[in-house]
Amino acid sequence: MFEDALQAAQALAGSVTWTILAKRAMTAIAIVACALLVVKMLRYSLDRVRGRVTNGAPMVYIVEQLATYLIMIVGVLAGVTALGIDITSLSIFAGAIGVGLGLGLQGIVKEFVSGLVLIFDPTIRIGDFIELEGEVRGEVVEIGPRATRLRTNDNLNVVIPNSALVQSQVRNWTYNESSRRIHVPFSVAKQSDCTKVRDVVLAAARGLDFTLPDDDLHKAQVWLKGFSGAGLDFDLVIWPTPASARHPRTLHAAYTWAIYEALRAEGINSASDQLEISLRGLFGLEGDDALKVIHVPTVDEAQSRPRKEHETAPNDAATAVALDSDRGLHERAIEQPRHR
Repeated sequence: MFEDALQAAQALAGSVTWTILAKRAMTAIAIVACALLVVKMLRYSLDRVRGRVTNGAPMVYIVEQLATYLIMIVGVLAGVTALGIDITSLSIFAGAIGVGLGLGLQGIVKEFVSGLVLIFDPTIRIGDFIELEGEVRGEVVEIGPRATRLRTNDNLNVVIPNSALVQSQVRNWTYNESSRRIHVPFSVAKQSDCTKVRDVVLAAARGLDFTLPDDDLHKAQVWLKGFSGAGLDFDLVIWPTPASARHPRTLHAAYTWAIYEALRAEGINSASDQLEISLRGLFGLEGDDALKVIHVPTVDEAQSRPRKEHETAPNDAATAVALDSDRGLHERAIEQPRHR
């Protein structure tokens, strides 16, 4: 009789224990779920705020990330406490956790800490257009706990580990939202008039909409870099608008096209068009006399010939600069970080 009562009491105690554990587990799950819901609502609200502000968008992003981490940490700790686990007793496992971090989680912790550094570092912010080693260029659209996401001008998303941005050299094209001077190289034939080349190229560059007007700090220039076997080597030194500076490759292509069309229209040959033939001992003749024998026009004859008018094709790269700038503004306005 006594044994039966004891077994019944044990069964009841076991049932009560399982009931308590089930309630604690449900409470812990509810706490974590509430934390996730609060995080989702917070991100939705801050995303709307970030879409309405301009200068304060990076700060809103910092607040969003820090609040997300804080709420999730508090939610997990509260859930563990609801299970009846004494948080202070977890210090016993500190050594084991340290070993685990050193072996398996070192990379994850490294990326997480690097992400926090990027969030507080003013040199790289959301919306900046940066360039990494290996010619990886793009706009910073998201700084996550593991990696940073860039969007290139070709609308490709590139995921870069946070530690790579912290440890490697990064070129920020829009650090202070001012213009950047760019160099566009080109070459012309040796006999070209340098003054005419300068005037023609500057006029072509200033004719593009994304070229800043000359002032005391920003002047379009043409530099003669040197002489080569092919001809004269120049650099167009130009200041584009800050918005167009986000598209360096497109800018280079647009200015190169404009230079080529302007030189061609003025009859100025590029270095690649120049062909020099030096003949010695041909029927006892040299130079231009030798060229006449084999019916090859001399340089003076070639330049004196009337040139055919050519149709100027549209500068697609110049159009792309404007389109890319407009598309970039539109995408930055609607960009929303992906939340899982």
